Amino acid sequence: MPNLTTKELSALSDQLDFERVLHCKYLSAAQDSQDQELKSKFQSCASLHLENYNTLLGHLR
Repeated sequence: MPNLTTKELSALSDQLDFERVLHCKYLSAAQDSQDQELKSKFQSCASLHLENYNTLLGHLR
């Protein structure tokens, strides 16, 4: 993989932050939800954003 520019690293860092925040928000919403169907959807979204986070992190290694 070619070296990333400072601007590209900054963009990846910002995206990592967004994915982490979204993961936490969906996880919190799932824990707070009483509706099982909604809880399941929130958990799926949380998992998706965790996968996105890990994928982006993998690009930095």
